Amino acid sequence: MDVLHAHSCWEYVVQWNKDPEEAHFLIRAIEHLRCIDNAHVQHGIALMMWNTFLVKRLSAATYLMDKVGKAPKDRLCRRDVGMSDNAMSCFLGSCSNLLQTLMEADIRCDEMPLPVLDTEDAWVSVEGHSSLVELALEQKHIHYPLVEHQSVLCIILYGTMKFSLKIVKPLSLFDSKGKNAFFKDLTSIQLLPSGEVDPTLLSLRHQFLTKLVSALAQAQAPSQMTDRSEEAVAVTLKDRDWPVLTLDLAHHLQIAEDRIRRYYVCELYSYGLDHLGEEAILEVEDKELLASQLLVLVGQRLAYALLHTQTKEGMELLARLPPTLCTWLKAMDPQDLKNVEVSITTTAKLVNKVIEHLPENHGQYSIALHLIEAVEGMS
Repeated sequence: MDVLHAHSCWEYVVQWNKDPEEAHFLIRAIEHLRCIDNAHVQHGIALMMWNTFLVKRLSAATYLMDKVGKAPKDRLCRRDVGMSDNAMSCFLGSCSNLLQTLMEADIRCDEMPLPVLDTEDAWVSVEGHSSLVELALEQKHIHYPLVEHQSVLCIILYGTMKFSLKIVKPLSLFDSKGKNAFFKDLTSIQLLPSGEVDPTLLSLRHQFLTKLVSALAQAQAPSQMTDRSEEAVAVTLKDRDWPVLTLDLAHHLQIAEDRIRRYYVCELYSYGLDHLGEEAILEVEDKELLASQLLVLVGQRLAYALLHTQTKEGMELLARLPPTLCTWLKAMDPQDLKNVEVSITTTAKLVNKVIEHLPENHGQYSIALHLIEAVEGMS
């Protein structure tokens, strides 16, 4: 079966290379690649695919995206990479899948013997080219850290393209050693970044991750906010577990993962996706810090409901609230919220979540208690 999958994989990638617009050929090629059971064969085929068909185009896509500083428009993708913007997005996802498969195969090679290739007697005397599987088995082993480094860039490019991120220069997220190691022979030993990361670089990486997380939350927002159907949203997110992928990226870019988890929760609540926010809270480690961040979000929602809509009932309720709470609410800016149309009963749940995770000796605990009264008064 491995021989069949190897040949099917190769045929599909050859077809794709003739017409890169047909992204489904490359997707099918990688599906067959992932079906190859023997790790040595899988490793060799993946490496041959990378060297023969993918690395040159990926390099062109990287330098294009770095030059324009965002997800490039269709015309530029066709000019520099030879495919449309949609096809390029699929291509980047496939590159990421291939590198992931290559790393997994490399690990499995240690636990698995080389396969024995049986040749029928009639073929023994026939001279000619080596078979595809023989060529695969002749490939040198990859340098794992280099493939991992290349894979990080791939995910950055794919995220930028898939979610149409702006003001992103992918190569600016790496130091000179990191940049120089890209697109090199994956079996070679390259100097890779190590030790302390420059604070400016860390700041740029954090900015990129927050953009990606915001886009991820927005992709799940109700269709009336984003002009997309629920089916389109499902298609956008189903190819990957993007929240997990983003945290994996944070780990490799040396950004505190919990900081990204908290930001994701706050973005979900900002878009009014409270049901998803509640699930995401479970993954956060520093829940006290998260609670103080969510408290501000509650304040913004109430400031909008009481101060910006200015209903008679709202004005009467404001008059009854403690002066400290009124002052605090007036300092809130609801413009930071991505969705202000959230029901009071939903916000009441959020206030209870905040109280649950704030210790009583916290500086803002009394504000949180006042907010419970305010929300009850409104509902």
